[in-house]
Amino acid sequence: MTKSAFRKTVPIGSGEFILRVPDVSDADAIHAFALGLPNHDLLYMRRDISKRPVVDAWLESVAKSESLALLAEKEGDLIGMSGLMLDRKSWSPHVGEIRVLIGAGARGNGLGRVMIQETFAQAVAQGIEKIIAQMTLDQSAARAVFQELGFQQEALLRDHVRDRNGEDHDIVIMSCDVAGAAARMAASR
Repeated sequence: MTKSAFRKTVPIGSGEFILRVPDVSDADAIHAFALGLPNHDLLYMRRDISKRPVVDAWLESVAKSESLALLAEKEGDLIGMSGLMLDRKSWSPHVGEIRVLIGAGARGNGLGRVMIQETFAQAVAQGIEKIIAQMTLDQSAARAVFQELGFQQEALLRDHVRDRNGEDHDIVIMSCDVAGAAARMAASR
């Protein structure tokens, strides 16, 4: 996919954001964005995107359509990103795992919700039937947004991730039926 594969201007609050598909030329910006996030924000990610080779591998998976992704920019700066991880060769080819990261300065304005909605649109186009999301138990604002969009908690994994300081954290796994959620989102627009 190229940057021109999807590009959308989204008005949020008093500003505008550009949502677009990343490509390999975005690796430096994504890596810098990840390095600027609090370590706690990266805990629910299966891979540590603060490491440049991990970013490169993720962008390669996007280029091969093994995962879907969107970047959010404001005035040319990367302020958020989402990914939908797919595993078409597993027992669950109909399931995608969503991940959303919003920079600290861009939170609280609805950008995360918009990115989740656009990722749902990508999922529908790919025939994904179910989406799961993981987050640490203390990310109450993120959990609330996912619940409003139709996600329900399915599991709590105690001490499932370990941060760089050696502290363990619980992970909540939520899931959502894509068709039902897409219909609710379309009705609310």
